[in-house]
Amino acid sequence: MRIASQTHSQLAVIGGGPAGLRAAEAAVAAGLQATLYDGKPSVGRKFLVAGRGGLNLTHGEPLDRFITRYTGPGQPAEIWRELLADFTPADLRAWATDLGVETFEATSGRVYPKALKAAPLLRRWVERLRSQGVSFAMNHRWTTLAPGPPWRLGFANGATVTADAVILALGGGSWGETGSDGGWTKILETLGIAHHPLAAANCGWEHAWPPEVLARAEGKPLKNLHVRAGDATAVGELLITRYGLEGGAIYQLGAALRAMPEPAIAIDFKPTFTAARLVAKMQSVRRDFLNEARIRWRLGDAATAILSRQSWTDAESLAREVKHCVIRLLRPRPIAEAISSAGGVCWSETDATLMLRKLPGVFVAGEMLDWEAPTGGYLLQGCFATGTRAARSAAAWLGGERAHTS
Repeated sequence: MRIASQTHSQLAVIGGGPAGLRAAEAAVAAGLQATLYDGKPSVGRKFLVAGRGGLNLTHGEPLDRFITRYTGPGQPAEIWRELLADFTPADLRAWATDLGVETFEATSGRVYPKALKAAPLLRRWVERLRSQGVSFAMNHRWTTLAPGPPWRLGFANGATVTADAVILALGGGSWGETGSDGGWTKILETLGIAHHPLAAANCGWEHAWPPEVLARAEGKPLKNLHVRAGDATAVGELLITRYGLEGGAIYQLGAALRAMPEPAIAIDFKPTFTAARLVAKMQSVRRDFLNEARIRWRLGDAATAILSRQSWTDAESLAREVKHCVIRLLRPRPIAEAISSAGGVCWSETDATLMLRKLPGVFVAGEMLDWEAPTGGYLLQGCFATGTRAARSAAAWLGGERAHTS
């Protein structure tokens, strides 16, 4: 991609992930001239990473349920209802269709491109942005912001540019090799913008499995579970790994686990059965309770291996363990391995337009804001929605500034 020759833009978008690309798109639709800067040689690298799993764009569940998926300390009431109204899940599917990419809703409610690939969609998206007049400046790693407007932005390659308004969309701290490495936190600190430390979200957690459990269960799934962490409950699957646990169920519980002084989960391996009903299926058993439970309760290999950590001499105590198996956890996996991150710019630093209160004309979008959501399409939807809000807000602010100075 060519480096933009201009030194001044109406709007500078910093970051070429889904939030930044969507912000640039919404900005030109609002009549702005926009330049997008990114530290890597090409845009959309984290978008392509998401495509490895088929590119889960959004989710088909009702909006009232959808908005509850977004959490974050100090998050304004109803903020996600308002943000998602700017760019709804239906809007995202229509957007993909406009790019010639058909989508489908899986039985899980997750929405994917029919081709289950990110590259074709990204390629068409960038081509459309170019045709709409978005300028791209690659290999521009943002390093400084001097007061404005116009704002003066410095980059690691020595370039200095100015812009009437700025949208920051540099992502969180996961998948740092894509450019989303959280380096922006130090820049905002120098500008007096508060943020909560970036932390791994949608990630595995460590647990020291006994060698005999790993020998039988490593790489094997635990399906159809109810998993609790404190007052939070998740429904889904887990995967036994050499270092602990992965899977959708534990990803959903990340915020609750991080808040616990001694993180632990309690697994219900048979959520559709009561303990009494399980015991009733074992009335004739006199020995080898675990093997009989494996057969009669249809416990999988991984569940059986976990339960084998102790001996069982009666059905009642085994049934109680099957319904409430506590696994104490050590720590989350490193943020570099996480699907997404928690933490970011505090909500108190922004107004409803996503503009930084201390830096009028500078807006924030995507994972830079202090929110998190589970996998399932919510992450991309959140990036698109906040990118849309930031761009429309920047256009409105610039319109007001022009009217004020004319």
